[in-house]
Amino acid sequence: MPTRVYLDWNATTPLRPEARAAMVAAYGLVGNPSSVHAEGREARRLVEAARAALARAVAGLPRNVIFTSAGTEANALALSPGLKGPSGGPVERLLVSAVEHASVLAGGRFPADAVSPIHVTRTGVVDVGHLKALLASGPPALVSIMAANNETGALQPVAEAARIVHEAGGLLHVDAIQVLGKIPFDINEISADLATFSAHKIGGPKGIGALVVAEGVTGLEPLLRGGGQELGRRAGTENVPGIAGFGAAVTAAVQALAEDAERLRTLRNRLENGLRTVPGTMIFSEDAGRLPNTTLFTAPGLKAETAVIGFDLEGIAVSSGSACSSGKVQPSHVLSAMGFDPKTAQGAVRLSLGWSTQEADINRTLEAWRKLGNNLLRE
Repeated sequence: MPTRVYLDWNATTPLRPEARAAMVAAYGLVGNPSSVHAEGREARRLVEAARAALARAVAGLPRNVIFTSAGTEANALALSPGLKGPSGGPVERLLVSAVEHASVLAGGRFPADAVSPIHVTRTGVVDVGHLKALLASGPPALVSIMAANNETGALQPVAEAARIVHEAGGLLHVDAIQVLGKIPFDINEISADLATFSAHKIGGPKGIGALVVAEGVTGLEPLLRGGGQELGRRAGTENVPGIAGFGAAVTAAVQALAEDAERLRTLRNRLENGLRTVPGTMIFSEDAGRLPNTTLFTAPGLKAETAVIGFDLEGIAVSSGSACSSGKVQPSHVLSAMGFDPKTAQGAVRLSLGWSTQEADINRTLEAWRKLGNNLLRE
C-alpha cells in the first residue's frame, strides 16, 4: 500500500523529532517545577528554557509568557474584561472579527451583550472601516483579530488594526496560532497587546498552548485559581513534557521558516494550478495575502463532505475547514461571513501543506482529484 498523503496541517501537524526528543527527556524527570530541591529545579529549568524559546521566537519577554492547556484556553484567558494598556482605561467590551476561531467567537469572559462582530470583505479580510465605526460607538474595547485565518489562510491587517485600536484607547489581541513557524511574527512590530499560540500547529504536542502579553498590559485575571504557577496567572502544575516539546518545536520551526515558506508556496501554487483545470474552480481569498501553505477551494457541484471521504479513500487526508468544527453540517461561518451562499460554503475543501510535503504528494493529490472529479462534481 502506498504511504498516505497528509494535507491537513492547519488542523494539526506531525510531532517534530526535536519535540519528541525533548519530551522523552522530560518524561524521565520526577520533579515538580514548583519544588525547590534539585529534581524540582531541573524540571523548572526545562519550563523556563521553553518559555525563553517562545519569547525569543515572537520578540516577547519570557516573564510575559503564560503556558496553558491549549490555544483555546489561551484565547479564553486573553479575552478578559478589565485589561489595561500603558495609557488607557480598562476595556469594557469585545470586538471580534467575524472569521475568528470558535474559541474567540465564544467571547471569553465578556458577557454576550458586550461582544460585537467586525465585518470582513469578500476576500476574508477585516473591514477596517467597520472596525473604526465600532470603536467610535462606545467605550474602550478589546479587539480580537487573528493574524491568519485557519480556513482560507488569509492574512489580516493586524498592524494597521493595532494602530486604529490604540488611537481609540483600546487593546488588540491577536490569535497567531496559524502563523507561528509559517511567516515571521513579532509582537512588538505589529504592536499587539496579547497574542496566543498552540504547540501542535508547529510540530509540538497537543494539549499545550501559550498566551504572550506585551509589556505594560495589566489587569489579566486568571481563569484557573489555586497555586501560584505561571506567576499567579494560571494555576496548576505545569505540563513539563508538553512545554519542553513546545519549546523544541518552536525553535525548529523558526529556524526552518524561510526555507519552508518558499518551498511550500511553490508547491501550493502548483497544486492550485492543477485544481483549476476543472472549469469553475474557485480559490477562496486568492486575491488577499495568504499563508504560503493553505488552499481553500471549491468547484461547481462539489460537496465537501463527499470530497473529504473520497480523498481519504484515495489515501489523502484533507478537510472541509476547521478541525474543531468537524462533524457539523452547517456551512463554514468563515465563508458565510465573507458573503458566500450556503451551497458554495458547503462545497469548500481545505488543503494545507507542511514541512514534509513533497512534490510527489501534490502529484498524487491532483491525480486523485482528476479521478474523483466525475463523481464529486455531479449536481
